[in-house]
Amino acid sequence: MNILIITGELASNLVKDASLKSDHNVQVHVVKTPIAAFLTPKRIIAELGTLPESELKSLDMIITPGLIRKDVSPITEKTGIPAYKGSTDAADLDIVLEMVDKLDLSTKKSADKLIEEEQRKRALKYIADFENNQKNTKKLLQKPENILVGDLPVGEDFPMRVLAEIANAPILSQEELLKRAQYFVKSGANMVDIGMVAGENMASRIPDMVNLLQENLDVPVSIDTLQSEELLVAIDSGVDMVLSLDHGNYQKVLPDLKKKQIPAVILPTDYKRGWVPETTNERVNSLIDLKEKCKGINVIADPILDPVNSKSMVDSIIACRNFKESITEGCPIFFGIGNVTELLDVDSVGVNALLAGISMELGASILFTPEESGKTRGSVKELGVSSKMMFLSKMRGSIPKDLGINLLVFKDKRKGEPIPELVDVPEIEAGSEYKFHQDPKGSFKISVEEGRIRVVHYKKIQPTLAIYGQTAWELYHEIINRKLVSRIEHAAYLGQELQKAEDALKLGKNYVQDFPLFEEFMEY
Repeated sequence: MNILIITGELASNLVKDASLKSDHNVQVHVVKTPIAAFLTPKRIIAELGTLPESELKSLDMIITPGLIRKDVSPITEKTGIPAYKGSTDAADLDIVLEMVDKLDLSTKKSADKLIEEEQRKRALKYIADFENNQKNTKKLLQKPENILVGDLPVGEDFPMRVLAEIANAPILSQEELLKRAQYFVKSGANMVDIGMVAGENMASRIPDMVNLLQENLDVPVSIDTLQSEELLVAIDSGVDMVLSLDHGNYQKVLPDLKKKQIPAVILPTDYKRGWVPETTNERVNSLIDLKEKCKGINVIADPILDPVNSKSMVDSIIACRNFKESITEGCPIFFGIGNVTELLDVDSVGVNALLAGISMELGASILFTPEESGKTRGSVKELGVSSKMMFLSKMRGSIPKDLGINLLVFKDKRKGEPIPELVDVPEIEAGSEYKFHQDPKGSFKISVEEGRIRVVHYKKIQPTLAIYGQTAWELYHEIINRKLVSRIEHAAYLGQELQKAEDALKLGKNYVQDFPLFEEFMEY
């Protein structure tokens, strides 16, 4: 294929390097302008007019810079040669050229975005096809390490299921309980757990909670308590799974579980008499013993993932591995990831992904988490994405990289090298003071609430209008269209604050007007 790439002076070396790596016949035309993004279709058409007609006739395709804002279809209309946008970063052009035969390039979207979208589409289709293959699912469920929780297949051969806990559920109103559950399901939870209040018997609240969630959700519902009475009421109410049984309560609860064939998570403890295993071997042997005692129902073993530097997170991981290797008949594994993330002052994204990877290697089936602190907000969604990544990684026999799905939130996958623009102009350091002047059109109070940005306009200290939106772009355009701002410095301030609010909304961070969204790393 004969391809012509149009670029500017600053990116020309990168573009030429990429062209030399391609199997296609690639020519590079450098326009006499430093920054390729400033090019327009009109300017490119003019540039093409300077090339020999014979050269143009031999072309199969023209690739323009991906950062061009306008649609490049006018180039095709004028020249008759298909013209498309390349990558946003010139360093990624080699990938575009490698996949040019397989991609439906666009005149509007940059090529790297299309590559990401195509990879993501294929990854999600692979998972969907697996989940929808009823014949395969039925076959896999014949293996002892795979079970049904409600109608959901759970086990080592399926993607790890995310179980989201509604902590202290009985103290919530029905409206609050359902809203929390629906948020978790929307975030990607495969199951929702009713977390009871430790040390209190609130069995009377259980039937209504179970009924409410089962009537309004399409996912299994479990209950988290060690109190026998609460477990028995939950079983009678038709809960899909119980957590948890241990050596202190299983005898009272097991007959009812057998009767209704409800699966249960088992712990290696006896909290009734205050016993917790001290060593890895004690933990493994205790779980094996309880698994034998609970024959007649499907069990999910929870070796109890310890927080960092409590007892030993490493020992609990070793216990999980040793348990899997010690049992003769397979058994799903429960991994309480929230035990680590809630007790570690680190952003949850990377921690959840790494723990999901460890879980996958250990053959875990259920990833359990609440979202009780600000630093773990979004954990359910993060684990949902991580589960898909690790399933793809396992099924493809590859490391969890270039899967089409990722959890890159704060950093870019590729390190783009900045191309310095050499300009012969005076240079100054920003930072001069500016005296504030009140905008006669009024002022604004910005907040983030219930998944959207709220902007209230005030005139002479009185509210006049509330505007809601998801993005800074739509909000400031509404403000401008309504002529609610008149001073340039006020408009600049609004743009800054609205973008901060949008970033806070996307990242689940607290937004406070006029305060930084991110703290600088402290120096110790």
